[in-house]
Amino acid sequence: MAVRDLSSSSSSPELHVLAVDDSFVDRKVIERLLRISSCKVTTVESGTRALQYLGLDGDKGSSGLKDLKVNLIVTDYSMPGLTGYELLKKIKESSAFREIPVVIMSSENIQPRIQQCMTEGAEDFLLKPVKLADVKRLKELIMRSGQAEEGKTKNPCTKRILQDDIDSSPSSSSSSSSSSSSSSSSSSSSSSSYHDDVSSLDDDTPSSKRMKLESRVHD
Repeated sequence: MAVRDLSSSSSSPELHVLAVDDSFVDRKVIERLLRISSCKVTTVESGTRALQYLGLDGDKGSSGLKDLKVNLIVTDYSMPGLTGYELLKKIKESSAFREIPVVIMSSENIQPRIQQCMTEGAEDFLLKPVKLADVKRLKELIMRSGQAEEGKTKNPCTKRILQDDIDSSPSSSSSSSSSSSSSSSSSSSSSSSYHDDVSSLDDDTPSSKRMKLESRVHD
């Protein structure tokens, strides 16, 4: 099994990328681009070898490196035996590896093929020759995704306190009830006072007092 494991000497957080391609030249190209981007790279020459490396071929002893964390899988589409599309499907069917982003590479720009891979769960589809800008973009995407997941774990969202919860609290209800009672009492008192004044009117009541009471009625 031709497995080539290369580490970057950079002190920044490394992404471990599994690169799969049956072409020796293409493997060297993607390997070099990934190393320039400070990634740790493991290369294999076929989809079957990739499954063995990940321990997905049914043979528990087939991979001596399967304990290493893989952050990204980059695979060629057209390979003898197991194609890149078939490898993608097997990875997405695995409960242990389905969350690992898979990027498909191809020298052929065939839209139905690209759509098929994206529908199956591919993170991206790159046309060969792969450029350094493509690799850097993928690295930034995976780094941001990892940081977002870590942030969710460390900083869970605080539960929102809704206004109606505040309004329904005992102290608020008591205050509202007290205010309503006070307002009602004041209105009742005013009304009672007015009726008392009206009932006290008689023919001998001075006209000035009558005018004041009538103006209160209009108000």
